[in-house]
Amino acid sequence: MIPHLSALARRALLAIALLVALLPLPAAQATLASAPTPTSQVQAKHAEVVAVTQVADRLTDLTVRSPALGGRTVNVRLLTPDGWNPSDRSQHWPTLWLLHGCCGDYKSWTGTGIADIPSLRRVLVVMPEAGWNGWYSNWWNYGAGGDPAWETFHTVELADLLEHGWGAGSDRVVAGLSMGGQGALLYAARHPGMFRAAASYSGSAHPLLNDESINRIMGFFAGQGNDPLRVWGDPVAQRQIWEQHDPYYLAHRLKSIPVYLSAGDGTAGPFDPPGKFDPLEADFNRQNHALADALQQAGAKHLTTNFYGPGTHGWEYWKREMRASLPMLLGALGVKQ
Repeated sequence: MIPHLSALARRALLAIALLVALLPLPAAQATLASAPTPTSQVQAKHAEVVAVTQVADRLTDLTVRSPALGGRTVNVRLLTPDGWNPSDRSQHWPTLWLLHGCCGDYKSWTGTGIADIPSLRRVLVVMPEAGWNGWYSNWWNYGAGGDPAWETFHTVELADLLEHGWGAGSDRVVAGLSMGGQGALLYAARHPGMFRAAASYSGSAHPLLNDESINRIMGFFAGQGNDPLRVWGDPVAQRQIWEQHDPYYLAHRLKSIPVYLSAGDGTAGPFDPPGKFDPLEADFNRQNHALADALQQAGAKHLTTNFYGPGTHGWEYWKREMRASLPMLLGALGVKQ
């Protein structure tokens, strides 16, 4: 931006730049990196941005039509760095992906004060829609695959789109909470080389840990009247698919990158009413301990854990943990705090 222009003029210039960025580009071949399971091998066509909304000076929403999602449109929120200009195709900003949890959406991270963090003025922050309970997966759909294919949308369509017109570079890190924490670990593990580091806050890190963990995630799968078997199938009959979406069984794929794991013990902490107990967080705490053990056994050299107690499943803890993990995440991008 030109510093002496008025705020109104700067907004007008940005709006023009955004429209220019919507002009079609030569098609680039998108391939799914190291897809280990049939459910990730959805043939990806090219997504397209069909609308742009400037929410604030550094906050822009893209409305994206996705073939992987059956041609539906979903939103992706960008927190842009200083000097970001989508019409400048030579820009390649280091990128932080922030993934939302179950029952949230692409706007979830906006209210956490991330725009006020100085170090995030030097990276492009990507906050994609992932469905109320999409679980960052290409749904099994009784072997038929198809819509929704969230993994393909994010790791193929969106990654390609952002790099060809929206200033994103190929240096990425990923973080998320709860369902998004699992998504961050899955994407980093299932697509080696795509993300330089991963952080999970109260993530579902080992859904096959025990019957309680299985029943809990199946309950999430069934949210909003969905058939829970559509996501990964039956945990017994389709055990292989479940394992391929369980970070515990993918620990060997995470051992070479920095990983940050955190979770509370489920008891009432500083941000909770007295006497509260959260069985969900207690379950996820056990899952994260199991994953940490698996990572250590796999020889992980860059593992950071914060298994705190007391603490429950809530935003005040996730905001704190995200800030605590930023030195690791930004360090992997070569960005100073």
